[in-house]
Amino acid sequence: MDIFANLMMGLSVAITPINILYLLIGAFVGMIVGVIPGFGPSAGLAILLPVTFGMDPIAAIMMLSAIYYGAMYGGTITSILLNTPGESATVASTFDGFPLAKKGRAGPALVMQAAASFVGGTVGVILITILAPMFSQVSRNFGPPEYFLLAVMGMLTLLVMIGANWRLGVISALIGFALGTVGVDLETGQSRYTFGSAELIGGIYFIPIAIGLFGLGELFYAFYTGLHKTGTGGIVQYDKEERFWPTAHDWMSTRWTMVRGSILGFVVGVIPGAGATIASLMAYSTERSVSKHPEKFGTGEMAGLVAPETANNAASSGAMIPLLTLGIPGSASTAVLLSAFLLWGLRPGPLFMEQNPEFAWGLIASMYLGNMALLAISIFAIPLFVLMIKVPYRILGPSVVVVCALGTFSVNASFVETYIMFGAGIAGFFMRLYGFSPAALVLALVLGPLAEEALRQTMTISRGSFSIFIERTPSLWIIGVTIALVALLPLMNRLGKTSSGEAEKSGS
Repeated sequence: MDIFANLMMGLSVAITPINILYLLIGAFVGMIVGVIPGFGPSAGLAILLPVTFGMDPIAAIMMLSAIYYGAMYGGTITSILLNTPGESATVASTFDGFPLAKKGRAGPALVMQAAASFVGGTVGVILITILAPMFSQVSRNFGPPEYFLLAVMGMLTLLVMIGANWRLGVISALIGFALGTVGVDLETGQSRYTFGSAELIGGIYFIPIAIGLFGLGELFYAFYTGLHKTGTGGIVQYDKEERFWPTAHDWMSTRWTMVRGSILGFVVGVIPGAGATIASLMAYSTERSVSKHPEKFGTGEMAGLVAPETANNAASSGAMIPLLTLGIPGSASTAVLLSAFLLWGLRPGPLFMEQNPEFAWGLIASMYLGNMALLAISIFAIPLFVLMIKVPYRILGPSVVVVCALGTFSVNASFVETYIMFGAGIAGFFMRLYGFSPAALVLALVLGPLAEEALRQTMTISRGSFSIFIERTPSLWIIGVTIALVALLPLMNRLGKTSSGEAEKSGS
């Protein structure tokens, strides 16, 4: 009953003309971000974060969150039409999406992916509504030791997901931690690594780093890999005489696929560090294993498109639970979202839903509305997004550079931060080129100062004894869960890669 009352209160907050307007803008922009190959929600969020300055905090977070989960919708359009995933979470959608388009079923495939995304996202939000208060209740007894361990969990789980390049991931995280130490030591009041610059006394802001690494870095890497040279010849032309809407068989044959994909995706999404990419690949593998005709997967099977689509959207919703209730960003996108919360003076964690109920429940309620808006946009704006795919990179590239520079400068009117952003963009390109992890760097930059503060408070409480971490029951639980996740995530990653390889073989 309390959940229903809280949800009604959240709807009253979300359903205002200005909030609805920004929610629709966020949903539309999120789809655009997803449609652009080589970008993704983390890059879009980082670039557009400065735009929210001066906005109402609730409207700003609603818009940014809509960009986050809206990109999952848009990324599949290029997967189906171009065999080019808009971002990593829609890779599995190419396995059967593009073969469907080559069969002349691009229209039904695009409609089914919109419906599957809506089902996955909505089921995810329903589970958030039910489970988020429970997570928050359990974590209310957390103190500085638990906050420190949660930050460590967030970093470890992400580093595990890096897989074979874990050493480069560790180096990336250490660079992020180092950048997080720049500024004034809160305990001693001494300047650290400012090199006499007054601009650096306040520390290195995460916004120019995030914009540079994800915005410019992705753009430079796209140019390097020749993505700007790709034409539009790969776009599947829609036959005007073809049936646009899916058949009754399409709906009936995938109804349980949507259920399985939604539940699996949400569970994987809740695990910090797992993410929508692993969820989509696992859902594809699961659906292929339970199918009566697994040999059809990779040749244009509708279930092969619906399974990863429901999973990646449910996973993006599930990732909001550890973010809101524990303050753990499990991916680059949620790390940027956490940055947005901190920017507005809000610190997600165990007490977040209790201390900021209108904000928390307004955000949850807005996700119901956002998914409905995205369903309508996905279906009726398909021709527009197909035209956007044809925008050449010679126009898109310079536009992104200008937006990044103006956005960074508008934050604090600082030329130094603008220079840092361009430096981060160059660094982001080389990090992508040589296998380093921009996501690990940003997570460390965001979590590092929080972990340092929590560790110092813990040492003050325990008078310098580390035994406090094994003397408190919540700390022991977190340590146990962290060990379990670190052991489990490589298996999940291996399963995802296995299903990806099998799908590629079956489609070749």
